[in-house]
Amino acid sequence: MKHIAYLAGFAVLIAMGTAPGYGAGSSSVSGTVSDSAGVPQIGAQVQLLRSDLSVVASVYTDSRGRFLITSLMPGRYALKAMGPSFLPALRENVRLVRGSTVVNLTLNTLYEVIQWLPADPRDGAAQKDDWAWTLRSAANRPLLRWLEDGPLVVVSDGSGAAPKLKARLMATGQAGSFGESGERITAAIEDTPTDSRELLARVDFAPDTDEGMESMLGFRQDLGFAGSVQSVAAVAIEPEIEAAGNQGLEIAAVRSEEDMHLGPALEARVGSNEMMGRLAGPAPSTVTAALPFAAVQWGNGASRIHYRMATMIQDQGVNEAAQGLPALAERNGDLVIERGLHQEIGWERTTNASDMAILVYSDHIEDPVLQALCHFEAGNAGTAGVLFDPISGLMRAAGPAFSNAGVQASLERRMPGGNQVRLSYRSGDALVMPALTQPASLAQVLAVAHPHRAQTYSIALSGTLDGTGTQWRATYSWQSDNAVTEVAPFAQDASAPFLNVHLAQPIHVARDGSGGLEALIDVSNLLAEGYRPYILSDGSLLLFAQDQRSLRAGLAFTF
Repeated sequence: MKHIAYLAGFAVLIAMGTAPGYGAGSSSVSGTVSDSAGVPQIGAQVQLLRSDLSVVASVYTDSRGRFLITSLMPGRYALKAMGPSFLPALRENVRLVRGSTVVNLTLNTLYEVIQWLPADPRDGAAQKDDWAWTLRSAANRPLLRWLEDGPLVVVSDGSGAAPKLKARLMATGQAGSFGESGERITAAIEDTPTDSRELLARVDFAPDTDEGMESMLGFRQDLGFAGSVQSVAAVAIEPEIEAAGNQGLEIAAVRSEEDMHLGPALEARVGSNEMMGRLAGPAPSTVTAALPFAAVQWGNGASRIHYRMATMIQDQGVNEAAQGLPALAERNGDLVIERGLHQEIGWERTTNASDMAILVYSDHIEDPVLQALCHFEAGNAGTAGVLFDPISGLMRAAGPAFSNAGVQASLERRMPGGNQVRLSYRSGDALVMPALTQPASLAQVLAVAHPHRAQTYSIALSGTLDGTGTQWRATYSWQSDNAVTEVAPFAQDASAPFLNVHLAQPIHVARDGSGGLEALIDVSNLLAEGYRPYILSDGSLLLFAQDQRSLRAGLAFTF
C-alpha cells in the first residue's frame, strides 16, 4: 500500500507538471540580426534563453538576416545572437506578451570592441544594450555550470553598469549520503571583478560539529576569440570517516582546463584533474593521481559531432561544494581512486522543440566503488577493511576492474508552459552481485561482484507550475535490481537510478527577480529500490545499492 501511495503521488505530480496552461496565450518573437554598419547577417544563430541561461529555442537567420521563434509562453527571456567572426550579442529582460514581439540584435567584432571601448557605437543602427553586453559578455556566463537549482549568474543593471555580486546561503538537513548526513550550511559567492574574469567560492559544513567540511574555489579568464582558461580547487575534510584503525579522510583536487575556438565550427577542450586522498591515523594511507581529459566538437548548423576522452569518475554522492572530487574507496587496507579510460564518439542535433543525441563509447574502469548501508556488530566497523561513515552508516569498498563498450541515446522534447520531457537509454556492463544462500565474510561477499551486460531506461520530467512558481523535476531510471554500479559511469547527463524528485518552492522573490527565499526538497531513490542484502558471518547486515535512498530539505536565500 505504501508503494502504491508513492506511485499515485508521483502520477499526480507528473499530471500537474505536464498540464498545459490554458488561457495563457501563445507568443512569438522575431527580428533582424545585423552588424554595426546595419548589414543583415545571413545564417547567424539566435537563441532564446530562460533566466538561468538554459536554451528554450535555437534558430538561424534567413537570407535577409531575419529570424522567427513561435509557440512560446509569455514571460521574461533573453535573446542571444552569434555569428562567425563576431562576438555574441545578448538582449536581456525581453518581455514576451501575447502575440508578436520584435527584437533586433547587433553583432560586433573583437576589433570594434578594442577600438571603441568604452565609447558609444559609431552607427545609430547599432543597439546600445547589445553593445554594452558585448563589452562584458564573459561576465554573464555561469562558472562551469556546477551549481544546481539554477546557476548563480552574475547580473547587470543595464548599459555600462558593473555586474552585481551574487550570493546564496542555504540551510539544509539531509540523511542517506556518505559523509553528508545531518544539518548542513552552504554559502556560495560569485563575483566578476573585471569584464573577463569570474570567481566562485563555495563552502559547506555541519554547524557545531566536526562531521566534515567541503569547499571549492573557482577562477575563469575569458580570452575572447581564443577561448578561455579556468581552474577549480576543491577540498573535503571528513574526520568521521574510518578504516582499519585509521580515522579522518582528506581529499583535494585541482581541475585546470582550457577551451579553444579553432574556427567558426570547431571547438576543443583539454585539461587535467590533479587528485590526492589521505587517511590519517597510526598507519596513514595516501593516494594521488593525475587524470587528464580532452574533447573536440565540430558543429554545422543544428548538428554537432564530438569526441571525448576522460579518466576521472566524479563522486555523485557529495554536495555541490565538493563537486569535482573523485570517488574514493579502500582495497586491502589501501586507499584507491575510482578511475578509468573513457572514449566516446557522438552525434547531436538541436531544433526549436527538441534535442537528440546518440553516441558509442568504450570504457576500462579501475577500482569501481561499491557502496552499502551497514549494520555492523559492535567493534567490527573499524576492522572491516573498508571506508565507513558512522554518521550515515554507509561503507565503500573497491570492486574488480572491468572493460566494456556500449551505446547511449537520448531524446528531449520541450513542451508548452516551459515543461520538458527527456527519454534516455544506456547499454554496457555494470557490476552485479548475486544472492548468497549462507552468511559469508565481507571478502567473500565482495568477491561475488562481477561485470554483466545491463541496460538503463530513464525518463525525466521537469517544469514550473503556473501560479505557484514551483520548480519541479521527477526522474525514474530503471536497471536490473542486482546491478550495484552505474551503466556507463562516465555519462555526463545520466539520471540517478530509480525514482527521484526535486522541488523548489519560491517563498519570496525580489522585485527585480535577482534573488529571494525558496524552500528545497530533494529525495533520491524514493521507493528504496535496488538493494542487495547480505548477512556476514558475524551477523552484520549489508545492503548494497547503486544509489542509497537519501533526503535533503531546507531553505535557500539568494541575494
